[in-house]
Amino acid sequence: MKNNSWKRDEKMTLYQLQVFLAVVKTGSFTKAGELLHASQSGVSHTIADLEKELGVLLFTRNRNGVKLTETGNQILVHAREIDNQIEQIYHTVASTKGVQSGTLRIGAFPSYSNKVIPGIFQAFRNHYPGIELLLLEGSYAEIESWIKAGAVDLGFLPNPCEGLDMMVIVSDPLVAVLPATHPLSKQEVISIEQLDNEPFLLLKSGCESLVINAFQENKRILNTQFEVLENSTVISMVESGLGVTIVPSMILSVNSVNIVVKQLNPPIIREIGLAVRSKQNVTPIVRAFINETDSWLVKHVDGSTASF
Repeated sequence: MKNNSWKRDEKMTLYQLQVFLAVVKTGSFTKAGELLHASQSGVSHTIADLEKELGVLLFTRNRNGVKLTETGNQILVHAREIDNQIEQIYHTVASTKGVQSGTLRIGAFPSYSNKVIPGIFQAFRNHYPGIELLLLEGSYAEIESWIKAGAVDLGFLPNPCEGLDMMVIVSDPLVAVLPATHPLSKQEVISIEQLDNEPFLLLKSGCESLVINAFQENKRILNTQFEVLENSTVISMVESGLGVTIVPSMILSVNSVNIVVKQLNPPIIREIGLAVRSKQNVTPIVRAFINETDSWLVKHVDGSTASF
């Protein structure tokens, strides 16, 4: 008879998985307890029981908190998938009653969260007050991985992603940003040719490939002086006269000084969409959020171009 190391009397509970995910999210047994309204010792015992049942170590402990082991990281993918499936059960139940209750987890990148998420969320809550909205902010790569792992139900992303279905909802043009004293500051429109060999500040936020491709296609030199990760930093560096940049118009603040913003010709467009794992399997709650987002953008944002 085949020897199966997984014993039938070993029972991994949904609560254990919930505690496991809370520890991963917070990086601490104490904070996980606060999140779950449980004691630190209760969380510790639950994780110890889970590790005993699985026969593996899930976390390493140190003074700075806890860290997933390699095995723990592998299990995390499945735990999130189970958590997502449980949420889908609740979504299905909610759909039989109409979209009245449930939780919707949404991933977004900071520049988008700052500009449009508050308005979209408020509009959605006005129509669906019983739905709890949870926002997770991250990089493009993080949001993509969260959707694929089931950590979020859907996410805002620019450009198509392999393995995901995307509904394009808005076009965000990139713009040239120059110091106010720059020789080109009086022109209404800037071409890539005019930025040839200019000291350039490259924003590494995920859409830099659009800028690089534009220079390559026009056979112009992208004279990168600095590569910058933060939106506010690259604008401050332009204000200081360190160079010019091309960034999504959505990141710009009305409080920026000592800079000029110019349209590009030909334009460079960043398309932003709502991505899901499969458009054939979206729940009524997800569909309601997509529709509400589309409606809000049409009313409030130029360039809305929703299509699935």
